[in-house]
Amino acid sequence: MAAKILNAKLVERIKRTPSIESFRFISEGSIEFAPGQFLQLIFEENDLNNKELNKYLSFSSSPTKEYIEVTKRLSQSHFSQRLRSLSMGDQVMLKAPLGSCIFKDDYPKIAFLIGGIGITPVISIIEYIFDRKLTTDVVLIYSNRTEEEIAFRQRLDYWLTNNRQIKVVYTLTDCKPKNDSCVSGRIDKNMLIGNIADFDKRVVFIYGPPKMVEAMKKLSLEQGAKESDLKTESFLGY
Repeated sequence: MAAKILNAKLVERIKRTPSIESFRFISEGSIEFAPGQFLQLIFEENDLNNKELNKYLSFSSSPTKEYIEVTKRLSQSHFSQRLRSLSMGDQVMLKAPLGSCIFKDDYPKIAFLIGGIGITPVISIIEYIFDRKLTTDVVLIYSNRTEEEIAFRQRLDYWLTNNRQIKVVYTLTDCKPKNDSCVSGRIDKNMLIGNIADFDKRVVFIYGPPKMVEAMKKLSLEQGAKESDLKTESFLGY
C-alpha cells in the first residue's frame, strides 16, 4: 500500500474529552490502510516539509469504515488552531497510508500498553477486530491522568461489553478513581501480572511519546515478551 496524496472533505467533528477532538473526512479517492497506520494532514501544500502545519496523525477509525477519522489533543500550536478553524465541508490534503506498526488478522492474542493520546491507533485496531468479528484475544491497559481525559471510553466500553475477547483496564495516575471501573497507578510489573497472565504469549503494541514507549518496551521485555513480538511507534511533535 504505497502512500499517495489526495483531498478529503470534513464531514463530522466529535468532542472526545475537554481537550481531545476527532475529525472525520471523506476522501476523493480510496485510501487502503492497515489498522495501526497513520497519515500526514497537510495544511501547507506549497511546503510539504513544514513541520508546524503538516503533521502526522494516526487513523482512529477502522479500514472497514467509509470515512477516515483522526483524533488530536488540541493545543495552542498553529496546527491545532488550523484544525479548530475547520468547518463542515472544508477540504484538506492527506498523505496516506504511512507506518508499519500494524495489526495482522492472524495474531491470536494481543496486548496494548497505552497512555493518553496514544489510544488513537488502538481504536482503529479494536474497531477493525470488532467489525470483522475476529476471534483475537485483546487486553488494553490504558493510562490517563484523570477520568475526564479517557478518550473513546464510551466506544471501548461498548466493544468490551459486546465481545468477551476484549478486556480494557483503565488506570489513573493523578487522582483516585471515582468507582471500581478504574484503578490507580502507573503501568508497572504488578499491573501486568494482575491483568495479563499470559503476557509472554502476546503481540504487544506500544504507542505514545518516546519516553513512555521506551519505558513500556523495557517493562515488556522484563516480563517475558519477545523482542520480535513488540510493535512500537513513537509519537513526535503532537
